[in-house]
Amino acid sequence: MFSGYFEQRKKRAQEQEQERARKRAEEAANPSSRFANTQIRYIDPSFEQPPELNYTLKTRYKWIAFFWSLVLIDIVFLPIALYFGLWYGTSLSHNAVFSISTGALGSVSIVEYFLRFHRLWKRGSTCRVIGARRWYLDWFQWNLSLGWIAVMVELIVGTVPAEPPIRLLAMPVASMCYAFGIELLLVDVLRICGYRAPVRISSLPRGSPLRPGIYSIIEDVIAVDGSGGTEFRQRLNLRYQASHYFRQMLHRITLFWGFGACAIAVATTVIIFTTSRDVAYVIGWTLPFAWAAVWALITTFWVKAELKREKEVWVRERRKASTAV
Repeated sequence: MFSGYFEQRKKRAQEQEQERARKRAEEAANPSSRFANTQIRYIDPSFEQPPELNYTLKTRYKWIAFFWSLVLIDIVFLPIALYFGLWYGTSLSHNAVFSISTGALGSVSIVEYFLRFHRLWKRGSTCRVIGARRWYLDWFQWNLSLGWIAVMVELIVGTVPAEPPIRLLAMPVASMCYAFGIELLLVDVLRICGYRAPVRISSLPRGSPLRPGIYSIIEDVIAVDGSGGTEFRQRLNLRYQASHYFRQMLHRITLFWGFGACAIAVATTVIIFTTSRDVAYVIGWTLPFAWAAVWALITTFWVKAELKREKEVWVRERRKASTAV
């Protein structure tokens, strides 16, 4: 009796393992096959207009404003308030002041980091990178991880001495701008020189021709944080391949943000090391964010105008092509 029971259990386990193997093979052959709702569907297969991205910020302005308000309070106003309040308003040691402010820093961003990780890692994720397994996460998540590690190292090293080096503790945001700007420009230079991706960059497999540095950021942030999902990754890929004007626009935006980030990082560094201690600390935690807000506003209006121009160019070129035929 028991032998029959164990035989049935063994047979059932083998069938389940075979089913799992079949699903793994199907997912390997077509990673998006499990998530039919992320597949692209086009009403206009003749593409009289550029392939639609099917995404808008108009319905998300309130959430964006709310989220960034929390981030600014958490990363800009909180460290400055703690610095002045504890430094001048208490008898705590200078080391204790910065130990407290460092410990309180970035709680909103850290929560968002783990929420983002969960969206990418969970089974059945609808925002996962095209063609990658769940452990890959995405390019932006890896950059975010390395960025946070670098910032934490910088802050921890700065809080070890009895008299913390305040100018070093004012540098984390500028350091992030250096890394951000250099990566954008480096990827674009390598792309122009004809190099291929040395590793997977989000939906761009290893060995593929590189794309403008801003491409992966747009893909990852909108797909995961902006709830565009894997569908947006697919649509962005097709739009990039189909439209030469769109490719040129992303190249120009990459240069705009890359050079801008490097410039603001240099300016912030110079101010930090040439002004008084209090001014340096305030500038270090505020100026890069002020720059980013201005750049984001310019980019928003610029992209709207460029997308309108792209459609005009697309229609004109399609008309010329049909006339020539």
